Amino acid sequence: MPRPQPLRRLPVALLLSCAVLVSATGCGDGESGSGSTTNAVSSASPGVSPSASKQKLAKTRFVANAGLAAGATYQWIVKPYRAGSFKKGADGRTFALIKAGLAGGFAYNRLKAAAENAKGDPLLSKAVAPLTAGIESLKELGTKLRNGEAGAGDIGVFESVVNSIKEAGASVGAEVKDKVPSTSQLGQ
Repeated sequence: MPRPQPLRRLPVALLLSCAVLVSATGCGDGESGSGSTTNAVSSASPGVSPSASKQKLAKTRFVANAGLAAGATYQWIVKPYRAGSFKKGADGRTFALIKAGLAGGFAYNRLKAAAENAKGDPLLSKAVAPLTAGIESLKELGTKLRNGEAGAGDIGVFESVVNSIKEAGASVGAEVKDKVPSTSQLGQ
């Protein structure tokens, strides 16, 4: 005759309850004395200072945002323009213009975010500061692209601003590489 199951499960249930209780009390809310020991340990360790890690993170974010802007500009604006996709009567013109308009807005937002990220690193901030006016000039170009009103000069402005951002990053050791966003990312 088999034994009843509840007796076998009792030790397991008791063990799990104790484990949950111990882990919950070990977490604490930061107001108890355990927080001061952690601060003492972290301040005694010879690691990277918080400001240095913030600067590195700022550079990383700058590179990511500028890379997405550069990739979107090249893939969805410059390349189709050079291929003649924006000309009247071209096959797929409407879709190319819609994608270019979305890419223009996306690139503008990513470049603004990159300029904001650059403020976290003093050298990068100095390199990018003169380019903020160029970034602001891109604000309305997304709409111009979408409406099919953008010409060679407008495409050149996009290209030159992105290249300037890439050069500014490279001058302080933050090399920007093109990272092409997907079409679903453009709409976000």
